[in-house]
Amino acid sequence: MLYQNRFAKALLWGGVCTAILTGCNQSPTDDPNTVDGAVGGDTTVPAKTVAITAIVEHPALDDVRKGVIDELADQGFNEGENLEVNFQSAQGNTATAGQIAKQFVADEADVIVAIGTPSAQSVAAATSTIPLVFSAVTDPVAAKLVPSLDGSGTNVTGGSDALPYEPQIELMRQIIPGLENVGYVYSPGEVNSTIILQNLKEKLTPLGINVVEAPAQRSNDIAMAARSLEDRVDMIYTSTDNNVVSAYESLSQVAKESQIPLIASDTSSVERGAIAALGVDYYSLGRETGKIVARILNGENAGDIPVYTPQMLNLYVSPKNAADQGITIPQAVIDQAAEVVE
Repeated sequence: MLYQNRFAKALLWGGVCTAILTGCNQSPTDDPNTVDGAVGGDTTVPAKTVAITAIVEHPALDDVRKGVIDELADQGFNEGENLEVNFQSAQGNTATAGQIAKQFVADEADVIVAIGTPSAQSVAAATSTIPLVFSAVTDPVAAKLVPSLDGSGTNVTGGSDALPYEPQIELMRQIIPGLENVGYVYSPGEVNSTIILQNLKEKLTPLGINVVEAPAQRSNDIAMAARSLEDRVDMIYTSTDNNVVSAYESLSQVAKESQIPLIASDTSSVERGAIAALGVDYYSLGRETGKIVARILNGENAGDIPVYTPQMLNLYVSPKNAADQGITIPQAVIDQAAEVVE
């Protein structure tokens, strides 16, 4: 009996069939994570690990993350089967973003996905070897993540949410004829936002339209910054600034009280108070980002993959929000909308 117990333990821990004692033949396993027909040793194929971090959680960035995971599943990488996903949010704190980046590097993830510029910059500073796929980064070149959009030659690539300015300016002027002053609430510490401010001034000034800045260091400062624009602007324009989007309900409350129309570049902001938004579909951006991640998991080098930039924009409008903010959206604009939010 003692001999049999020892032999059973040897089978359990070593996974070895000894022909002399038993004459057995082990059949191939049906487990999709094992190698068929392998003899001896551990036959388990390790799951791929994808670490995902976002500078903050809000609808647009959440849609990116969901799109990445859904696309990976369609590409054959299923969470809980042959894929492990670790998600961490920095909750709007850049110091936390740096800590998360260092932990992901220490964990030796196969790919790190960084959503939002601050998180992407933190990961880029933490590793030059683990593939980094960023997403929802407006200007990855200015953010010093890649030297060009055509392929970095490094460990970094990803998806940008850069938007052409001309269609957005045209939308502003359609909704507010005679537009003279545009308020811009933004985080001065977020490179995406400062670049957009600069570009807005370059595009609007020749048209005789003034840009009035309203900087806000933290999400808690957004409402106060918006109030500083009262009686000074014809509208407020908001980008995908993460602090602004995180506090959008407080911003829209100020817009309602002050009767200042909000026009956004993030379509999810319309459900949260903007009267109109012309922007990218962040879930679709996440799907495209997921395709890049899958290519890397399948063996491609990140530096050989060009940065993805969406070519299509979606228009969302809300006549109700417009009425609350003292304006009527022209019917011609409503007719062009992909979605009318009530």
